[in-house]
Amino acid sequence: MGNGANGALSGAVIAVAGAGGPAGRATLLRLAEAGATVVGADNDPQRLSEAVDAARYASGGATVTGDTVDLLDLQSTRDWAAHVEKDFGRVDGLVHLVGGWRGSETFTKTSLDDWDFLELLLVKTVQHTSLAFHEALQRSDRGRYVLISAAGASKPTAGNAAYSAAKAAAEAWTLAMADFFRKAGGAEELTSAATILVVKALVHDAMRAERPNAKFAGFTDVTDLAEAIEGVWSKSAAEVNGNRLWLTEKP
Repeated sequence: MGNGANGALSGAVIAVAGAGGPAGRATLLRLAEAGATVVGADNDPQRLSEAVDAARYASGGATVTGDTVDLLDLQSTRDWAAHVEKDFGRVDGLVHLVGGWRGSETFTKTSLDDWDFLELLLVKTVQHTSLAFHEALQRSDRGRYVLISAAGASKPTAGNAAYSAAKAAAEAWTLAMADFFRKAGGAEELTSAATILVVKALVHDAMRAERPNAKFAGFTDVTDLAEAIEGVWSKSAAEVNGNRLWLTEKP
């Protein structure tokens, strides 16, 4: 399975927010197999422990741990970041996988309750994780903040106003963080970066099993997403900082 100690991410410490979902599971496993120490967070302890156990088992005993964290609370998120750095001596990445979707049939039927829900899930969690982790990531020689976003942020559809606006806000916030890394690096070579991976939507095996006839055209499989996430560390900080990396066709 994993090449562990000789892996591309050997010695790296990477935190994964939203680790209990299908994308989280795939990402924990991929990063662990690449040799990273992986610390997952989720607000659902059951889902989190299943994801952590699966990654630990499949990667042949890599260090994969999980923390139940309320990412909607800034202080809890800051405490989590501090404890990851204290326990493992460094933080080389934060992968932001906290997701959620609500939409409507038409623009007219948009519910602002959907916005309130998505703003918490898709924007607040980005604000909190970025503010909590940016200094530790800047201290790293290969710090990466990775936001997973959606093509809809650049080309919203009528029924997806709330979702697209929340994703666009999260992207703008992440790009501001990229500017922080650029300025903090000064004249030195850039070592830390904030970057955005753009998908149309994600698909995983359970979805395919539920809808065997669906095509899922343009969707990104969670295992391919996990591979792309790992790949962010193999590119230079200058290459990825402040950039959108498209895993689907640009609209």
